[in-house]
Amino acid sequence: MKAKKFDQINVLPFIDIMLVLLVVVLTTASFVAKGTIPVDLPEASSKKAPVKKMKTIVIDKNGQLYFEDKRCGFKELKRVLSTLDPKKDAILIKSDAKSRFQSFVKVIDLLKSSGFQKISIETKQ
Repeated sequence: MKAKKFDQINVLPFIDIMLVLLVVVLTTASFVAKGTIPVDLPEASSKKAPVKKMKTIVIDKNGQLYFEDKRCGFKELKRVLSTLDPKKDAILIKSDAKSRFQSFVKVIDLLKSSGFQKISIETKQ
């Protein structure tokens, strides 16, 4: 049997892999550059500057919860909130405009039942 001679190398699979890697790197780089969880805030006519030193709860468009930029579930959020002082600690909620309203209501209900009095909702003007 005679060996087949290679006259050229097919580079199309290599180019496909490189394009996929480029997309992954660019997507990751934009997330790292912002340093925040991307949330499309709902609009409101009045806007008050949030108080500094607030603990932040983020609800993304898929309903995923984040506390201080760390992903957590509802039970984990409840556990973390139980370690805070409801009378002194202020909570800022950033909820994506496209997130389910039920996720927002659950977080508000948890905060109110835990006795938190300083709750703010961030919006864009």
